[in-house]
Amino acid sequence: MLHWQGEKSSLKLSPSIAFHKTWLHGNSFEFLNLRHDFKEKIDWEFAQYGKLWTYNLNYFEFLNQPGFPKEKAWELMLDYIANYQALKTGFEPFPCSLRLISWIKYLESNQIHDSKINDFLYTSANNLTQDLEYHLLGNHLLENGFALYFAAGWFGEAKFLKPAEKILSAELNEQIMEDGAHFERSPMYHSLMLFRLLDCINLAQQNQGFSGAGLLPFFLEKAGRMLGWLQAMAWQDGSLPLLNDSANGIAPSPDALFGYASQLGVAPIKTNLKDSGYRKLAGPQYELLLDIGEVGPDYIPGHAHSDTLGFLMQVAQQPFIVDTGISTYEKNQVRQWERSTAAHNTVQLNDWEQSEIWGGFRVGDRARPQVLEDTPHEISASHDGFARRGGQHRRTWKMEADRVCVTDTVQSPAGTQAKAFFHFDPSIEILASNDPKTINTSLWRLTFDGAERILVEDFQCAGNYNQCVPSKKLTVYFQTQLQTIIQK
Repeated sequence: MLHWQGEKSSLKLSPSIAFHKTWLHGNSFEFLNLRHDFKEKIDWEFAQYGKLWTYNLNYFEFLNQPGFPKEKAWELMLDYIANYQALKTGFEPFPCSLRLISWIKYLESNQIHDSKINDFLYTSANNLTQDLEYHLLGNHLLENGFALYFAAGWFGEAKFLKPAEKILSAELNEQIMEDGAHFERSPMYHSLMLFRLLDCINLAQQNQGFSGAGLLPFFLEKAGRMLGWLQAMAWQDGSLPLLNDSANGIAPSPDALFGYASQLGVAPIKTNLKDSGYRKLAGPQYELLLDIGEVGPDYIPGHAHSDTLGFLMQVAQQPFIVDTGISTYEKNQVRQWERSTAAHNTVQLNDWEQSEIWGGFRVGDRARPQVLEDTPHEISASHDGFARRGGQHRRTWKMEADRVCVTDTVQSPAGTQAKAFFHFDPSIEILASNDPKTINTSLWRLTFDGAERILVEDFQCAGNYNQCVPSKKLTVYFQTQLQTIIQK
């Protein structure tokens, strides 16, 4: 283990967003809605609940939940240091990055200066500089940069600041799109990256003598854009749509992020949704969110889903047509289905995937959208995801004050079956109807012109890791054109 030559860090931070409760008591934790009590001894490599649960244990973000006992924090940090050489997960750069930030924030807020802990952090930061995740890029590399920025602030070391500045300058320019979205197009990851960026702004503002504070104007501009996108994407009830790999209870809420930003004097920069591929439209009683963009960045589509030309809808600030969400990162059939075309509110030909999702975090051939009409009241787009099999899908949304008209047009080889999917929030009930082409629900009704057959089916609606709720969906079969009217 390396020894830090300094004696005491002078880093100052104003209060950040408190982490949600994941440490319960003693050696009992709950991550991803799965609880485990280690009793007498924590196994830092505990793998029974999958890799992501083990990662969360190693992040140590629970240190920053409200009221975490100082004595317990000290105990756990020293136990981790004592067992570190035997660990595998803890050595990985991603959990190492999050743990560095978690420990530094906790140590600063509690004015703890311990040579053994500082030596461990110093060694961890030094190891991270040798193992940066350029092979993964995306949010992983950004997390490496944020961690080294915090390490540079804590230790005052140029050898941590130099790679931090290189990563953050390049990757924030690369990963934050013109409309303010994080380029992986996941509201959850966008919120996590914004949270880290706000923490770096906090550090730069409170430590003007820190040589890394020169990045502050750059950070402020990027955070303002990201806040603007968050503002544009959030529903009127304050929640975020669960698009691509997104789940509740992981990232801070929009309200928490806006509150933290306001505390730091960072204001949203108003934006129009554009290059992220999303569009938000609203009538007096409803909101509509459309996806007419690329599935993700070409070189890192690991958090992308096969959901081109999908849409979500809220009515009177209540979830109505929803994304099925995600419940796992394990490479299994559930993960495969939750990323599939059939798990989203779009159109499928036969059982073909628009974009070839595979391997948990891989995408092969992918749908390329083309925007044909883009006005405040009518949006039309097509994609070529079925072109390799001779098919094409075009969708048009027309918004009126009290209804939405969705028109799907497909071209495909003879004998191809087209089907449109509509997934309802678990709170929605399907009611009886006298018209075979109309589906009544406890909120609004849907009428299908051109439907050959309408099936009401069950599905498992996620939205939270390891938690699924039974809900209803419609599978609507048609040939060449389907017109769907959604109204009160």
